[in-house]
Amino acid sequence: MSKFTPLDEGLHQYMVEHGARQDPLLERIERDALAMGSLASMQIAADQGAFMTLLARAIGAREALEIGTFLGYSAICIARGLAEDGRLLCCELSEEYAERARGNIADAGLSERVEIRVGPALETVRSLPREERFDFVFIDADKRTYPDYYEEALARTRPGGLILLDNVLASGYINAPDDEVPEGRRESVAGLRATNERVAADERVDTAMVGIADGLLIARKR
Repeated sequence: MSKFTPLDEGLHQYMVEHGARQDPLLERIERDALAMGSLASMQIAADQGAFMTLLARAIGAREALEIGTFLGYSAICIARGLAEDGRLLCCELSEEYAERARGNIADAGLSERVEIRVGPALETVRSLPREERFDFVFIDADKRTYPDYYEEALARTRPGGLILLDNVLASGYINAPDDEVPEGRRESVAGLRATNERVAADERVDTAMVGIADGLLIARKR
């Protein structure tokens, strides 16, 4: 017997209303993203943000890494979950998004604990010492590069640390026949499939896939 409860819009809205405490700042950033049309899909959902804050706080995270920052919503959620002396390093390709994120992070009073580096995220991460430093990593950037992001992040995550990978359900295309995946999404879906398979078989981590937003894959380094 399945214990899965299918979510319709009303039930999902109930979960968001009762499981995500969105303050006026996060609500404003959410509206700003929605005003950007299709680009709004690049921002995490409110319930996911609340979950990430809770996870970071639950493990006592101090050092965090974010790959893909957009307008800073997820960065704020992560930083709020860090210890008082915590630090978050964000990787963002777009200077425009980085500047908007810095403004939002400043409005949250978190500028002193969050650094945003602009440029290709893989280059930024590979420039970091290959040492087990991070307690918490969030990956939400170019899906084609997810396998590389995962490997580079894992090498720099401490035992017991968490790596979260976003959009692992690929808007429902993750298990669709190849000919049903839109041509413009095939490379990103392939990257996500490869990552999901790799993490599922990776004996270096404990893992769980959570049906929140567009799917969140959680890996705990052993």
